[in-house]
Amino acid sequence: MVEDSRLKAVVALAQGMAAAHTPQESWRAAALGACRALSGTFAALSVWEREGGRLRVLVNVGDRAPDEEEFPEDESYPVHQFPEITEFLHERWAGGGGPGAWVESARGPAATEHAGYSHQRVAALRRRGRGCCVVAPVVLHGRAWGELYVARAADAPVFDRADTDFATVLASVVAAGLAQTERLEEAHRLAFTDALTGLANRRAVDVRLDEAIEGHRGDGHVVSLVICDLNGLKRVNDTQGHAVGDRLLERFGSVLSLCGAMLPGALVARLGGDEFCLLAVGPPADEVVRVADEVCRRAAELELGDGVACGVASTEDAIGPVRSARRLFRLADAAQYRAKALRAAKPVVAGREGPDDPVVRLADAPPPAAGERRRIRGRH
Repeated sequence: MVEDSRLKAVVALAQGMAAAHTPQESWRAAALGACRALSGTFAALSVWEREGGRLRVLVNVGDRAPDEEEFPEDESYPVHQFPEITEFLHERWAGGGGPGAWVESARGPAATEHAGYSHQRVAALRRRGRGCCVVAPVVLHGRAWGELYVARAADAPVFDRADTDFATVLASVVAAGLAQTERLEEAHRLAFTDALTGLANRRAVDVRLDEAIEGHRGDGHVVSLVICDLNGLKRVNDTQGHAVGDRLLERFGSVLSLCGAMLPGALVARLGGDEFCLLAVGPPADEVVRVADEVCRRAAELELGDGVACGVASTEDAIGPVRSARRLFRLADAAQYRAKALRAAKPVVAGREGPDDPVVRLADAPPPAAGERRRIRGRH
C-alpha cells in the first residue's frame, strides 16, 4: 500500500510539472507534489546561485510563515550557513557518493549522518513552529542545481530513512521536470525571437497584437503600432557586404529597443528584412508618437544607413473602428509607406490629416489587381 501510494505521488508530481506553462508554475508544482508525497505541511524549492555563493528560494508552498512569500523576490541565504551543502558539493558527491537526502529535526538528533550540521535550519524550524525537515539535493545536467525542502509540523512524526530515500527519488523527478521546462522555454524563445537582433520576431508580434486588439474590443484600452523601414540597407549590403548590413540591423535594433523602454511593457520586434516594429498597449498615442520621433532622430545618427521611414497607427486616433489586428497593422504599414514616399524625417501618423486622411484611404483601399505593385503587406 505504501509503495502504491508513493508511486501515485511520483506520477502526480511528474504530471503536475508537465502541465506547467511557465517556470514559476513548474516550481510550484514541484514543491506541492513533494509536500503531498512526503505528508509535509510546507515545502520549498531553491536554486544554488554559484556566482554569489547563495541559496535562493524560488517558491514556498503549504503553511507559510508570515515572512514567507509564495514567490519571494529576495529570499536567499549564504551557502556557508549550511555546511551539509558544502560537504555534498565538494566532498561526498565528488568522491563518488550519491546525492542523497538528509533530515534536520528541531526535537532531537536528526535521522541521518548529517545530524547537527545545519544549526540555521534547526533554528528556522523552531522559529516557524515546525518539527523537522527533509532536504534533497536536485541534480540537473550532472551538476548540483539546488535543493528540495519539505517540512512537517512540530507534532508530526520525524522523517525516517525511508522518507529520505523517497525524497531522493522525488528530487530526481523534479530534476527531470526542470529539464523539460528548460527545453520548452528554449523552444519558445527560438520560436518567438529573431536570431540576428535578439528582438521578438513576426510570430511574437502577431500573437501579442491579436491579444491587444481583443483587449481593446473588450475595455477600449489604447493599442498603438509603430512600423519602421530601415533606409539604405540594400546599398550597405551591395557596397560593404552583408556582414556590415547585419551590423546596421543590430545597431538599429538596439536603438529601437532603447526607445521602446520608454513605453512600459512595449514589445520591440524585427518583422523581417529591414522592417521593425514597436507595439505599445496602454500609453496615449501622443506618447507613442514622441517615442517614434526619438527613434527617427537616433536612427538618423547611425553611421551606416540613411535613417528610417516610420509609420504609427493608434486606436486613439481618428482611424475608424479597429476590430482586427490586421487593420491596425495595415494602417501602420500604410503610414510607413507614406513616410518613405515623402522621405519624411519624422513619423507619419495615421488619421491626423483630416477626414480624407491619405494613410487611412490607402490602408482601406481594395487589394491591388494581379500584376500591380502590392503596397500594403498583410499579416500572414
